[in-house]
Amino acid sequence: MPSTSPLAENTSNTLAENTLTENPATWTGSSLVSVKQMTPGGLRLLLSVSEEMKRLVRTSGGDDRLKHRVLSNVFYEASTRTSCSFQSAMLRLGGRVVCVDAQHSSAKKGETLSDTMRCLECYADVSVLRHPVTGSVAEVAFGANAVSKPVLNAGDGVGEHPSQALLDVFTIEDELRSAGGLAGKTVVLLGDLKHGRTVHSLAKLVARSGIEGVKFRFCSPQALPMPQEVRDEVAKYGLEMEDFTDLKKAVDGADVLYVTRVQKERFETEALYDEVKDLYIVDPTVMAACPSTMIVLHPLPRVNEITTAVDKDPRAAYFRQMENGMFVRMALLALVLGKASL
Repeated sequence: MPSTSPLAENTSNTLAENTLTENPATWTGSSLVSVKQMTPGGLRLLLSVSEEMKRLVRTSGGDDRLKHRVLSNVFYEASTRTSCSFQSAMLRLGGRVVCVDAQHSSAKKGETLSDTMRCLECYADVSVLRHPVTGSVAEVAFGANAVSKPVLNAGDGVGEHPSQALLDVFTIEDELRSAGGLAGKTVVLLGDLKHGRTVHSLAKLVARSGIEGVKFRFCSPQALPMPQEVRDEVAKYGLEMEDFTDLKKAVDGADVLYVTRVQKERFETEALYDEVKDLYIVDPTVMAACPSTMIVLHPLPRVNEITTAVDKDPRAAYFRQMENGMFVRMALLALVLGKASL
C-alpha cells in the first residue's frame, strides 16, 4: 500500500475552495480533511459551538437534533478515543452509528477505499475516516471519485488529524482561560514530531488561527524532527519556532507541554524504534522543574512517555482533554449536518 495518495501532492487549491468560515452555511454539507480549511472566524465558530455542547452535556446529557441521522465510523487503523468520542458525540445528539473496520470489511476482498466510502454514504449522512495513507481522506472527499456527503478526517497516515487539533486548541483555551487563553503563550511539542500527525495539525492550526504571539518549541530526538512542510506553514504566519533536544531546557518558562508517543508502527525496524522510544519521560522529577502554571497535554495512547505518577498533578490535563474531544466532535457533527443551533 502506498504511503501517500496522489491527491496529497497538490491539495492547496482544493482546500482553498472548501474553506470553513464563521458563516455556518460554509460548514453545512462540507468535509473536514485539513486544518488548512479553517479560517480564524471558522475556528472561533467551532470553539463557540463546542462550548455550547459542553454546557448541553453538563445540563441535560444531550438532545435530539440529529435524530434519524446516521454516522458511518470507518477505521482502517486502530483507535479508541477518536472512534469512541465520535460515536458518543453522535449518540448524545440523538443520532445512530454504523462502525466499520478494515479487518471486517470488503477491504479484505480487495475493494477500493473509494468504493467502500461511496457505498457507506448510501446508508449514512456523514462519515468519519481513518486511513494509513496520507491524503487518502482528501481523495475520498475531493478526488475524481469523491463522495457526495461530508467526510471528517480522523487521521491519514502521518498527515493530519484535524479534529484532534481542534480539541487541543479548545482545551488550551479552556485550561488557560484565566491567563488569557493561548495568546502570547509558549507551547512545547515533545516527542515524535516527524510522524506525529497530531502535532502537525496543531502547529498548522495555531499558526493560521489569528491568535497572536504564540511561540513554538520543538523538542525531539534528532532523528524525529518536525517536518519542513509544517515549519514552512508556521513560518508563513510569522510564529516563532525554536528547536530543542534537552527537555528541561525546552520546558523552562513554558505554558503548555504537549507530549506525543514515539510511534512504533511508523518505524521500519524495531531496532530503530528502540533507539529513541524512551529518550523523553515526563515524571514527577521533570514536573518539579516545570512552571507551576504549565499544563500537560497528550493525545494518547501513552506508553512510557508520561508516568502514571503525573496523573494526580493538577497540571495534567490530558484526561480533561479527552472529554473535550467529545464536545468538539459534537460541534463538528452538528455543523456539517446543519444543526449547530436549534
